[in-house]
Amino acid sequence: MALYAVGDVQGCYDSLRHLLDHLGFEPERDRLWFTGDLVNRGPDSARVLRFVRDLGEGAVTVLGNHDLHLLAVAAGAAQPRSGDTLEGLLRAPDREALLDWLRHRPLLHYEAPPGRLLVHAGLLPQWDLDTARSLAAEVEAELRGPGLAEFLEHLYGDEPDRWQPGLRGPDRFRVVVNAMTRLRFCDADGHMRLGLTGPPGSQPPGLMPWFRVPGRRIRCPVVFGHWSALGAGIFDGVIALDSGCVWGGGLSAVRLDAHPPRFYRVPCAQTRSPAQTISST
Repeated sequence: MALYAVGDVQGCYDSLRHLLDHLGFEPERDRLWFTGDLVNRGPDSARVLRFVRDLGEGAVTVLGNHDLHLLAVAAGAAQPRSGDTLEGLLRAPDREALLDWLRHRPLLHYEAPPGRLLVHAGLLPQWDLDTARSLAAEVEAELRGPGLAEFLEHLYGDEPDRWQPGLRGPDRFRVVVNAMTRLRFCDADGHMRLGLTGPPGSQPPGLMPWFRVPGRRIRCPVVFGHWSALGAGIFDGVIALDSGCVWGGGLSAVRLDAHPPRFYRVPCAQTRSPAQTISST
């Protein structure tokens, strides 16, 4: 049995199947982790959701910013954006079943032993493991509850930009969701700068990748996506997997139970150009 983690698929069904063939993936034997953003920008979001859902217990996916954006648009809590490719999924005959399955995915997944954590984007340096898991569970309860549309309507925005334990209501949830689905850079005190998308080294002084903040409290291996300009690889003990599939880069995977972890990548057809608007929840 092998455990593989796969980077942001974003509706690129053919690339996903190509990657799994390259891995020699056997659904009866192997397991898959997905870093989130199963949907949007690519051409086949509905097919990706059906495929991952039908893997059942053999697959774990966390929610990404594009997954949450899909839920918000479907619930009438947000408007579609330029560059969205969600129309086919929203018109699909099994739309409600797919959306219901998606809203029940976790925001964070932790597995012990051996102690690995899966999240779409990042974790704030003040959080220890118990805090991060508890905060993710709070958001998951809201996503699965009866007030979904109102909850999603309040997720959009960049403020507050820093975690404080006393935060309540929408501000509390927004910080948690922004960190776990949008974070790339922050300062040493955990103030997030969410609009920056470039690689490490492109940020203004005083900011750093979230995983390089001194004193970061979660030290177990973290697997994440979201940051195509970073690419796939191991950085300071974390494993990044977004290699820009929709931008004509590749779709990447890593075998997590290999020592050292073994990376794989297949080329992808470009479905978005850098000149097109990049939007994020």
